[in-house]
Amino acid sequence: MIAFVVLSLGIHEAAHAWMAYRCGDSTAKDMGRMTLSPFAHIDLFMTVLLPLVLFLSNMTVFGGAKPVPVNPHRLRHPLRDMTLVALAGPVSNLLLAVLFMLIWKALVFGHIYGRDDLMSQVMYATVQINTVLALFNMIPIPPLDGSRVMAYVLPPSLREGYVRLERFGMLLVVGLVFFVPQSFNILTSAVRAVTGWIYVLTGGAWSAI
Repeated sequence: MIAFVVLSLGIHEAAHAWMAYRCGDSTAKDMGRMTLSPFAHIDLFMTVLLPLVLFLSNMTVFGGAKPVPVNPHRLRHPLRDMTLVALAGPVSNLLLAVLFMLIWKALVFGHIYGRDDLMSQVMYATVQINTVLALFNMIPIPPLDGSRVMAYVLPPSLREGYVRLERFGMLLVVGLVFFVPQSFNILTSAVRAVTGWIYVLTGGAWSAI
């Protein structure tokens, strides 16, 4: 499970780097971040220490990968392209969720493993984890990816003040995770709904393969 989580985080960040490169900014590529290797995206604190401490403390596990550097001034259309760069990460996680759902179905409906077998559980949990990564990152709180999309759609009169919230962004995110219990319930419901849609979009129950 941990290996698949780290891999998914790495692909998320690599997708940001790839889209930035496509839009004219090679900063992340030049720093070796446009790679599927998860080791290039691991942050000692956010990826290792923080989740480990929270897990051992029996608290909600929270963490992330090392953010990909993007220079807006090198993008061809800075405001629009920052939105595309931001969307690339969550989209990659949704595509991974579809991929792992297909693998899970091949294992279960192909009668290779039972639904309760460890491999099947890991594959299905990876579907849910990637769905969580996609949805959580689309919350419009700076510096989460959703804030870049929100900045794009806001009128100029509101955009500057909204972007300035980024200096307090991580405090807001931590506060949301640990001090607003309703947010966890909403996220759980959203993950359940999106996972259900992915199940349907990938063919529902496979009668035979």
